[in-house]
Amino acid sequence: MGSGTSPKGSAGGSNATPGNEKKGQAKPGGPVLEEAQTCCGCRFPLVVALLQLLLGIAVAGVAFLMITISPSLLARETPHWAGIIMCVVSLLGFILFCITRVPDERASVQFIIKLLYFFLCTMGLVISVVVIAFQCYHYALTNSYTCTEMMEDCMCTLDPEDPIARTFTYRGVTDCSAINSTLPMYYLLQMVLNLAQAIICLVGAFLIWKHRYQVFFAGLQTGSPSAQDWQKV
Repeated sequence: MGSGTSPKGSAGGSNATPGNEKKGQAKPGGPVLEEAQTCCGCRFPLVVALLQLLLGIAVAGVAFLMITISPSLLARETPHWAGIIMCVVSLLGFILFCITRVPDERASVQFIIKLLYFFLCTMGLVISVVVIAFQCYHYALTNSYTCTEMMEDCMCTLDPEDPIARTFTYRGVTDCSAINSTLPMYYLLQMVLNLAQAIICLVGAFLIWKHRYQVFFAGLQTGSPSAQDWQKV
């Protein structure tokens, strides 16, 4: 008699499938820092502030050179004050560049500095336009001068044949060629420098306006509540 042995079934393993757990590291809470706007590797606030500083020094330097021609020149003819104001604006731009760049709604100090910088850029634009107007007027005026030397002064008039014509006296000028040739050249140089200064102020004010009103921090949170992912819209 043959005895049959039935093979024992091996015990089956558990059919439970382990769940795939995603390990995500939570990012530190709070908003991320803003990305600086760059152009050719340079950050825009730094470039604008640097150009404002250079133009302010140039405007003030040319104005002080004009004073050396004659001390009787008026303040509107030698706009050193416009250059000094532009240097102050540039220093505020450097401060804005150096402070921590966080969203506006989270940094009241940065908001105040941006507001002051926008206001000073606008004021610098207006001042530059006023200086250009004065320099254009004096440039046209000096080109129509007829000057004569009288001791240590230079007497200039618009119409030498008119006895009641307006006369301009430049003290301390022994050579009237400085009034007829050198001074108009300085006026023309001031017009060019202040035009460039006005354009830079306009660019600076536009960048602050664009950063404040076109790209703003909305505070939207994405992902899990523990991970603080903030994005701009």
